[in-house]
Amino acid sequence: MVTFDTNTTALGTYDRARQPFRLSFVDRRVLMIALFSLLFIRVMFMLWLPFTDTTEARYAEIARKMLETGDWITPQFDYGVPFWGKPPLYTWLSALGMKIFGVGSFGARVFILLSGLGVLGLSGGFVARHVGRDHGLITVLVMFSSVLFFGASAFVMTDMVMVLGTTLSMVAFYNAVTHPSDNRVWGHLFFAGLAVGLLAKGPVASVLTLIPIMGWIIVGHRWSQLRALPWVSGIALMLALALPWYIAAELKTPGFLQYFIIGEHFERFTVSGWQGDLYGSGHARAKGLIWLYWLGAFLPWTFFAAFLLTRLGDVTAIVRADDNGWYSYLMFWAIAPILLFTPAANILAAYTLPSIPATTVLIVSLWVKVYGAPGIWTRRVFSTSIVAVTAVFLAITVLTYISPQTLSPKSEQALINRALQVDPDMTVTYWGGRSYSAEFYSRGRATSTAEEALLGTLGNNSTRDAVAVRPDALQDVSHMLGAGFRNIGKFGRRVLLVEDPLSGENQ
Repeated sequence: MVTFDTNTTALGTYDRARQPFRLSFVDRRVLMIALFSLLFIRVMFMLWLPFTDTTEARYAEIARKMLETGDWITPQFDYGVPFWGKPPLYTWLSALGMKIFGVGSFGARVFILLSGLGVLGLSGGFVARHVGRDHGLITVLVMFSSVLFFGASAFVMTDMVMVLGTTLSMVAFYNAVTHPSDNRVWGHLFFAGLAVGLLAKGPVASVLTLIPIMGWIIVGHRWSQLRALPWVSGIALMLALALPWYIAAELKTPGFLQYFIIGEHFERFTVSGWQGDLYGSGHARAKGLIWLYWLGAFLPWTFFAAFLLTRLGDVTAIVRADDNGWYSYLMFWAIAPILLFTPAANILAAYTLPSIPATTVLIVSLWVKVYGAPGIWTRRVFSTSIVAVTAVFLAITVLTYISPQTLSPKSEQALINRALQVDPDMTVTYWGGRSYSAEFYSRGRATSTAEEALLGTLGNNSTRDAVAVRPDALQDVSHMLGAGFRNIGKFGRRVLLVEDPLSGENQ
């Protein structure tokens, strides 16, 4: 159990909120052990969890295709089909990871994990700079152990890389306007963060950064602080980093900018069940659901945030007495993504990620300010929460190793591996729908069809084929294929049918 220095006197004779917040050497060591335990668990989870259709497998396969084809400008949804849905920064990172570490889950995820660790480092350093080193350590541990951040920290998708950019910009802006002595460095880092966001997610990343900053400036009448930024050289840096790819992408595949700017950044969020998505379908949700996602994303620490509401008067007084605008800055930063996506018709839980760094810093800062050096109740609940969440993550990770299909029923890794064991040159055709997981694990050799005529020709070509089919369509597909295919077994959601090497033209 974590133990904190409290300098406790007789019960009730002092106000803990007035005591300096300090961690002992033992405290820090225990917290560091907890932090590295979470990191170890996350790396194991990253190694053992197969890619699962559709989101992560799709993005991993796009990165694998980039590496295979050598086209580092335009991500490809399929061979020769451009993927206009997102900028390529995450794709570059995943493709680079697979180039260094080999094509697989570790290579595709490793630089996403480093992006997540970058967010933790920026947030912890931010708190250490403005509040204290011990606060920074607790901030990092709380953020990393929150449900959504832990899961997304090594998940192949665009969001964590974008959050790295928005966090860098938000940290850099506050540092620049509150520390004039080094505002030029932080000012340029602010614009570098905007460039990262533009290359990771697009203009929405800049919106997620500028809304809280402008709200903070307007409410606090801080217009003069904008002079702290190196606008000319900063904008030049941002354009130099981000603009060349946008130009190259439009020149290589005309129409990209119209689809990406209008479709992905306007119609996706304003048209319920948006049908313009070239690569899937809209995620129609009830408007305002983002608030519930936000509460769930920050578990188990949501309960600590809720407990602060019992001291709402103290919280309000602390915010009002804050001359540097620390708490109001964090509040605007935390709430901006949630407000932006409240009227959105198509959302995912991952859309709350940009608010997690600010939410964590805000809750830790307010809790320490309100309650001061923690008492026995705080120590016990905090320790119990850390132990419980670590145990849950560990149990899920071990279960993934023992029985991957339990947590990844949509993964096709087992089926593809079995097919390639039968014949390394096997071509696997998926009946009825595309599987990105199968494409990834077959290195792009898995195909799909819904045409009966094409399925009927598989037994009469010059290659040995396999067919993956759902159990409810097994009888019909077996009839279409004929007697030349035998049932190897069920793997995950599908049954594997393999062509007899003595059938058809293989006799």
